[in-house]
Amino acid sequence: MKKLGLYIHIPFCIKKCAYCDFNSYAETESIPLYVDSLKREISFYAGMNRSVTSIYIGGGTPTVLSEGDLASIIEAIYGAFNISPSAEFTVEANPETLSRRKLAVLRDAGVNRLSLGLQAFQDELLKMIGRIHTAKGFEEKFFMAREEGFDNINVDLIFGLPRQSVDDFRYSLEKLADLSPEHVSCYGLTVEEGTEFYKLQKEGLLPMPPEDEERMMYRMAREILGERGYLHYEISNFARPGRECRHNLVYWTYGEYLGLGAGAHSFMDGVRFYNAYGIRDYAGRIKSRGRSVEGEEPLLPEEQQAEFMILGLRLIKGVSKAEFYKRFRKDLDMVYGRVLEVLKEKELIAEDGEYVRLTEKGLDLANEAFVEFLPERPADRQ
Repeated sequence: MKKLGLYIHIPFCIKKCAYCDFNSYAETESIPLYVDSLKREISFYAGMNRSVTSIYIGGGTPTVLSEGDLASIIEAIYGAFNISPSAEFTVEANPETLSRRKLAVLRDAGVNRLSLGLQAFQDELLKMIGRIHTAKGFEEKFFMAREEGFDNINVDLIFGLPRQSVDDFRYSLEKLADLSPEHVSCYGLTVEEGTEFYKLQKEGLLPMPPEDEERMMYRMAREILGERGYLHYEISNFARPGRECRHNLVYWTYGEYLGLGAGAHSFMDGVRFYNAYGIRDYAGRIKSRGRSVEGEEPLLPEEQQAEFMILGLRLIKGVSKAEFYKRFRKDLDMVYGRVLEVLKEKELIAEDGEYVRLTEKGLDLANEAFVEFLPERPADRQ
């Protein structure tokens, strides 16, 4: 039975963060319609001959939903899919939307991994980026989750925020490491089109830290978290040994996944497909046809090879030449020999035995390396 990662999207938030370009909405009126539609979509895919090895409920803020809605969605998942007994089951949460009862409901429903959005330990930064919690509020909910039995917790941090100093980020790193979560996701801020930050940037009102300071923050994360016993296993992710995020590893190792909910993306049998974006459009499609796929794209072999390389190079250990051959029945050096030589000359990649990986310089300039693998698309597929 083939393995499958399952992603469930909950697009609701109490407040939209200033940096967020995810498919999320600061409203709750549509929740009953959405939950009903989501459970219908889950039922549509019931009986798939796949073993679900990881489940990830993300958003938005999934914990905006009531305990009853969360429990009913999880019950539908277990009723429809063949869930591996050892499956990793993650739910994202904003600290402000958690309660002891909600944590207990999630735990009892089989959720064994919690992902908490902190972003920074300075209240003035949290307020500036639109977070609804305080640093103290985060700590209270972190300890509450521990008391409720969660022994696998991820915490998100962002560096390169407007008005964030290097010392601010150092404090956040050290304070978080003192709490000792099992996993830390540490992202550099990207100002995306359509966000509040994008609007401010266009108006010249977004005081971003200098690029050299942002790179200093990233290196600081690697140094401090490494000293505290975290394994840097992916460009933006750090884990205690054995606590790497198994669901995200599905993406980075080019595994198959099914995404359910508004705007969710899937990749199965060499085909990428995605759901309708808007809540009412999504719900309407579910009502009329049971699923909400808005578009699909069979990938050419060279496109699959490029994605395999780009995603795999995000991992610190890099891309396995043996895995490349196993997947595509082609020798990696024969397909990408010229590209590899160019990137070696730029000191962006190195080869360690059977692996091709990013160098220290390559980690800083990863996108410059990734773009070299992109194939030219035929004109009729533009």
